[in-house]
Amino acid sequence: TLVKEEFEIKPNLYVLSVGISKYQDPDLRLGLAAKDAQDFGSAWKTYAGPMYRGVETRVLTDAEATKGNILDGLEWLQRQTTSKDVAVLFFAGHGINDPNGIFYFLPADADLERLKRTGIAQTDIVSTVAIIAGKVLVFMDACHSGNLMGKVKRRAAVEISAVVKELSSAENGSVAFSSATGRQYGMEN
Repeated sequence: TLVKEEFEIKPNLYVLSVGISKYQDPDLRLGLAAKDAQDFGSAWKTYAGPMYRGVETRVLTDAEATKGNILDGLEWLQRQTTSKDVAVLFFAGHGINDPNGIFYFLPADADLERLKRTGIAQTDIVSTVAIIAGKVLVFMDACHSGNLMGKVKRRAAVEISAVVKELSSAENGSVAFSSATGRQYGMEN
């Protein structure tokens, strides 16, 4: 009897994990977002071998999680991931909508008065996800908190459902997970 050896090509896994606890603006500081991003990035490394040929992670926390570095991380994910691979994005920190309802993830160097210049726009995240050739998972722990809303009363209430819906649409081909829905507050515990 001939034993046929199966040749299995395992995908590579690319993880971009971003978490900001220490914002430059002291009023925006959080307790666990940076730790969550570090833990999230580390957890995937255990899958190297059994499920994935290789696991590469980029973890950006606190002062490293600037707008420029996050955009570079999104570009890295887009460049590295082939059609056979899996990409994972994790965002932990504050999220806010501008008066037009556009969602922004707030990097460490965010300035609420210059959101377009200093925030990561929904379009930056969605366009990256749409272009990635492989399978994509997005974890969004970036809802508003009480201290953020007190500081931005002039702005629209945060509505993350639209972002999650757009990321999960068939044409963007990703699966999105959110820590809260609609206009719920994100709680740290």
